Amino acid sequence: MVNGSAKRFRTPLTKDDVLGLKVGDLVLMDGSILTGRDKVHKMLCNEKPSASEIPFRLDGGIIYHCGPIIRKTDEGYKLIAAGPTTSMRVDMYAADVIKLYGIRGILGKGGMGPSTSAALKEHGCVYLQAASGAAAYLADRIKKVNKGWRIEEFGEPEAMWEIDVESFPAVVTMDAHGNSLHRDIEDASLKKLLQLV
Repeated sequence: MVNGSAKRFRTPLTKDDVLGLKVGDLVLMDGSILTGRDKVHKMLCNEKPSASEIPFRLDGGIIYHCGPIIRKTDEGYKLIAAGPTTSMRVDMYAADVIKLYGIRGILGKGGMGPSTSAALKEHGCVYLQAASGAAAYLADRIKKVNKGWRIEEFGEPEAMWEIDVESFPAVVTMDAHGNSLHRDIEDASLKKLLQLV
């Protein structure tokens, strides 16, 4: 269930921004966000690159679980599609990424597990659900591909990209207060199942 009108934010997010959000809030994001999937999360946790080694600002940032389709043109990189990837794929890394790099937002689909939920609460971070099945629509909300990192090593979908977004929509489904819409749905489903059997 979505709560009221949308709340608009510009990245980087502050802890106060995040603490003001709750499950069900609709968010519209402006500014830069970063993409990252399995290889990026594994690299961030295993190699622990310093802030000077990473060509983007991560503290206060949002990591979008996305393997974008990007085409290189004479003018630079052009984004074709940018739908969300299932976030549980990187759940084992998320708590460390939040703690080590000061991430304030995770954007993806499907929610994440208890360790990530605990990290959201401990460090002041929020999980945002992007619209699944709307890759082309979401790509329209992306105004510019600024730069990529580890492109040759990981390949374009698995590389980390900094992209500028405008009015990028998402719903808070896990907040920094320990609430999880995904957990609530699982609990309600289990309760219903036990009633049926």
